[in-house]
Amino acid sequence: MGLFKQMKDMKNMVEQAPGMIAQGQQLAAQAQEMAVAQQAAAQQAAAQAQAANTAAAATGAGDFTPINGVTIEQYATLCKQLGAGAGDAAQAHAAAAAYGISPADWDAASAGWGARMQSDRVVGTKFRDLYLQG
Repeated sequence: MGLFKQMKDMKNMVEQAPGMIAQGQQLAAQAQEMAVAQQAAAQQAAAQAQAANTAAAATGAGDFTPINGVTIEQYATLCKQLGAGAGDAAQAHAAAAAYGISPADWDAASAGWGARMQSDRVVGTKFRDLYLQG
């Protein structure tokens, strides 16, 4: 009797297979549609952010007054040089000293430029552009 039950179960499984395959294909199509929609939304968000940055830059906004004598250009150059070592105060102070910047001035500039970038998108965009150029 066990053999006949197994055969009956196998027959039922074979009969259900086409429906299961169709359901799987439908789920795959839906997943692909969702991925396309998410990609389009991400592209739209990036375009809106770029437009906002461009508009902000066009207004000429942004406080680029040097902090303790350190310009944003110097700050971006030193940050690029330091790379992953930016968190090491001794390494940062040594790199700043090569540009004639005292440890106290570097610490103030680092904190100040970081705060400005967080509060002013134009300053953040300018830093990013300088960092990528350097």
